[in-house]
Amino acid sequence: MSAIFLSASVPLVGRGSYHETANPFLIQCAVRELVIAVIRQHKIVWGGHPAITPMIWSICEDLGVDYSGSVVLYQSRFFEDRYPEENDRFHNVVFTDAVPDDRDASLLLMRERMLSRDDLVAAVFIGGMEGVEAEHELFRQFHPAAKVLPVPSPGGAALNLAKDQGYFADADLGDVDFAQLFHTHLALNIQGAVS
Repeated sequence: MSAIFLSASVPLVGRGSYHETANPFLIQCAVRELVIAVIRQHKIVWGGHPAITPMIWSICEDLGVDYSGSVVLYQSRFFEDRYPEENDRFHNVVFTDAVPDDRDASLLLMRERMLSRDDLVAAVFIGGMEGVEAEHELFRQFHPAAKVLPVPSPGGAALNLAKDQGYFADADLGDVDFAQLFHTHLALNIQGAVS
């Protein structure tokens, strides 16, 4: 089964200006619509985040989806004392080593392992801060021919990517029909292939 990488977070005040354009409700809606659109056809791979991991767990519960075959959660041991409680519900968490006293190096180690997977066929970016930008750059390095979809309307780093990289015309930056967006841009069909 192929996999789609999800890079998402809810921007925090004090971490750049990402929060100025971010809409946490739309971030949640976009994550939910992505999971609904792809979970039965593709695995979803993401790096553990305290705002996103509980969302994924809740959505999988609502859909009655078996986590072990449908999602893969990556988590750096650097954040071991701050894991969301939902981590315990996923039995397929891939833990990466912590680099002692180095948050950035620990994150890079996790991201390189996560994004070097050979089953990734697309990446979706929603909301986020500098981590979304870093994951976009790494994903493009590991998978230069794969589909990349920054979702602009929830704001944050994904909006910046959509504007700066020219992924969307200005008229489409505010589109909140996430289901249509994913079906159109990920080219999902009834066989589940992503083109």
